[in-house]
Order: sequence, then C-alpha cells, then structure tokens
Amino acid sequence: QVQLVESGGGLVQPGDSLRLSCAASGGTFSNLAMGWFRQVPGKDREFIAALSWGTDATLYADSVKGRFSISRNNAKDTIYLQMNALKPEDTAVYFCAADHQAGAAEVVNVDAYYTYWGRGTRVTVSS
Repeated sequence: QVQLVESGGGLVQPGDSLRLSCAASGGTFSNLAMGWFRQVPGKDREFIAALSWGTDATLYADSVKGRFSISRNNAKDTIYLQMNALKPEDTAVYFCAADHQAGAAEVVNVDAYYTYWGRGTRVTVSS
C-alpha cells in the first residue's frame, strides 16, 4: 500500500512561483507512474501533469504547459510540481497520484487510472 503526502501549498500573488512536493512511502517509488491533479469546489478533478517511472516522459495539460514542471527524486521518494507564473485560475486543491501497474514509458492523464492518492494541498493565487 502506497501512501502519498502533499506539501508546499499556500497563498501567493499572481505571477509568483510555488513548488509542491509529494512524498511517497510503502512501495517501490522508482516503479510508480506519478501524476498531479487539481480540483475546485463544484468541478471535476482536472489533470495537470504526469511523469513516467522508466523514461521520465512527461505530459502536461494545455492550461499549464510552459508554466508548470513535474519532476521526481527517486532517492527521496518524492515528486515535485514547480509552478511558475501562477494565475488566479490556478487556485485549487492539488493532489498527487500514483500507479504501480503502468509501463515504463506510460504517462496518463485519466484520474481513474491511478490507484493511490494523497489528501491534497491547497494553493490560492490572489492579490
């Protein structure tokens, strides 16, 4: 059983940067495909970014492409979401997700695909 804990959320101003972290435990982290999603009240969970476990292939939502970057540190069992040029519409609760059945080069943008989820960290972008 894999546990995921997100951190790094907070209140920032438009244009600021923030880095989210997601620490994993209870599994072989280096074999986990990882993803970031976000959700605002009343809306469906939205895919943000995904990272494969074997090739470091990445996939981004159009809304964050060029501003956000996903990465992993296998030595620390942690993935990151670097968020730059933040906008008010980026305000949401951000969740990380993991799956242990993905192929080495798979990057997945469908939340139903992921087996394990963190509890989320809130990001508020406001002036």
